[in-house]
Amino acid sequence: MKATEQFKSVMEKYLSDTAQNDSVFAQNFTKASKNLENCINYIFGEVKKTGFCAFDDQEIFDMAVKYYTDDSIGIPAPINCKAVVSQLIKADLFTSAPVVSETPVQKTETVKSPKTIAQQTLTLFDL
Repeated sequence: MKATEQFKSVMEKYLSDTAQNDSVFAQNFTKASKNLENCINYIFGEVKKTGFCAFDDQEIFDMAVKYYTDDSIGIPAPINCKAVVSQLIKADLFTSAPVVSETPVQKTETVKSPKTIAQQTLTLFDL
C-alpha cells in the first residue's frame, strides 16, 4: 500500500510533535523495528478490521501511538486501500447556508369514530 503524501506528512508531523512533548513516547518513536510505512499499514489493518469507512483524526492518531508503544505488534501486512485526509470547511460571511425547504410539512391526523355496538340484549326501555 502506498499512502498519499498528505496522509504521511500529517501522521509524521503528529508523531514528531508527540515525541517532542512526551519523553516516554520519544523512546518508543525512535525504535529501529518501527517505521512510518509499517505504522500506516497497521492503521489500515485496524481500520479494515472494524469495517467502518470514516474515522476521527484522534482515533487514527491513537492507533499510530499504539503501534509505536506496543512491542507485541509485528510487521503488518500491506493492505490495498486509499486514505483521504479531510480538510475542515471554514465558515465565512460570504458563503451561503444550505437551502432549507420553506414549505412546511403538514401532518394530517385522522380521528377514529367510536364504533357502535349493536345491542343484542333487551333493556327496560325496549319492553
